[in-house]
Amino acid sequence: MLSYFFRRLLLVLPVAFGVSVICFMLVQIAPGDPLTAIMPVDATAEEQAAMRAAYGLDKPLPVQYAIWIGNLAQGDMGKSIATGRPVAQEVFGAVQNSLLLAVSAAVIAFPIGIFLGFLAGYFRDTLLDRAVTALSITGVSVPNYWLGIVLVIIFSVNLGWLPSMGAGPGGSQSWEWDWLHMRHLILPAVTLAVVPIGIVARTVRALAGDILTMDFVQALYAKGMSRGDVLRHVARNAASTALSVMGLQLGYLLGGSILIETVFNWPGSGFLLSNAIFQRDLPLLQGTILILALFFVAMNLIVDVAQAAIDPRIKRS
Repeated sequence: MLSYFFRRLLLVLPVAFGVSVICFMLVQIAPGDPLTAIMPVDATAEEQAAMRAAYGLDKPLPVQYAIWIGNLAQGDMGKSIATGRPVAQEVFGAVQNSLLLAVSAAVIAFPIGIFLGFLAGYFRDTLLDRAVTALSITGVSVPNYWLGIVLVIIFSVNLGWLPSMGAGPGGSQSWEWDWLHMRHLILPAVTLAVVPIGIVARTVRALAGDILTMDFVQALYAKGMSRGDVLRHVARNAASTALSVMGLQLGYLLGGSILIETVFNWPGSGFLLSNAIFQRDLPLLQGTILILALFFVAMNLIVDVAQAAIDPRIKRS
């Protein structure tokens, strides 16, 4: 198992390098001048040149990339052009908030999706199966930002039960583990969980339905095994593929929550990325995209190792 982990880890290294190159180049080829946000309109050519030299934008792209990678290796992600604060400080604070939101949404979505999927798979081609399938398709199809706005109108504006913006009282951008702050997490977490519920439910439904028709399941029943024991065998056979889907969904919840964070003014990486795009803040854009991409790569590594631990056939292949 340890050798399998190190083999997968070696494969991650070139992927991480490729991710860094893509993150750097995508931001560089985007239109617009990143220094327009901080330079005065009447800046002279000499002042513009001095500003470009200060941020290293006067050097060729390969040199800029080498400097960027070298600074990253030392833990220096540069400074934000718009605010002047260290990028690492802004990115890691935002990623912590996004991770809190993503994990909360996953805690809601994965158990519900697994339960509904097994229920639909066990009672395949029945009215219950059709109802779960319809709910899953609806959850996947409904735009989550629209659902977020609807939930705000119902529970914040009309009923006044839950707050609609920020991570704490008064639009606070910091997080604390108390009820006043946790109330702000409920609406964005529920909104973000709707799509993964549908995806996980449909995946588990297909897996459970197919496994229940296999010969070994009938053999287990023929041996006199109880229904609960048989379902445990079914769950174990479905766990590997379901885990892969849930791992991808967790990555999506962290990196794809930009609209939800904007709707709820949640101070996460998606909200930070949105501001960086509009401000054309190159260092902040590069740092945020890189951290999110590396998290996705790390999540795939964890899922691969977990799959091998659950299903020995993967490790042997």
